[in-house]
Amino acid sequence: METVLENRTWRYATKKFDVDKKVSEHDLELLLEATRLSASSYGLQPYHLYVITEQNLKEQLKPASWGQSQITDASHIIVFANKTDFGEELMDAYVQNVSKTRNIPEENLKGYRDFMKSKLLDLSPEQKSVWTSKQAYLAFGNMIQAASELKIDTCPMEGFEAAQYNKVLGLEDKNLNAAVVLAIGYRSEKDETQHLPKVRKSKEELFTHL
Repeated sequence: METVLENRTWRYATKKFDVDKKVSEHDLELLLEATRLSASSYGLQPYHLYVITEQNLKEQLKPASWGQSQITDASHIIVFANKTDFGEELMDAYVQNVSKTRNIPEENLKGYRDFMKSKLLDLSPEQKSVWTSKQAYLAFGNMIQAASELKIDTCPMEGFEAAQYNKVLGLEDKNLNAAVVLAIGYRSEKDETQHLPKVRKSKEELFTHL
């Protein structure tokens, strides 16, 4: 079996983490850098990641996470927060970054900046929030797969109260919303879920070749 499939077969939604085993700074930096390099529509990355290790903060977030033990037992909790609204500053900052990174005069990028603005600025606030959350999920999925390559266990979590997360982390003041959460660490030997066969649709059910 190819490594790419081995990693995905090895990975599962970890239910019980080993509280004594922590992700090293080296591996965490690799994981974060892999996530930073994720694909994003127009390259805009309209989200921010909160990397939480402080145990007291985890304890505050646990009630807002339906009491799930992964929040307090995992090595780190990664909160993917999407921008709830944006204006021209999102595209302007990106173009400035492109200009600096690729040594291209900003005036040469005006056409692309205007194109992005024409497609995004007329969206309603609700549409903007939906679009930015989709971008956060692209990075979220990439982090899960990068973690499997590093043999770091993960538990994707949508079972939480976003409003409470926003309050605890002060996200509303920053025009952000907790979109999805990823617990990372290492599986406990007591987690029986790791021994269960992976259940997925068959190729015949899932794929249509045209």
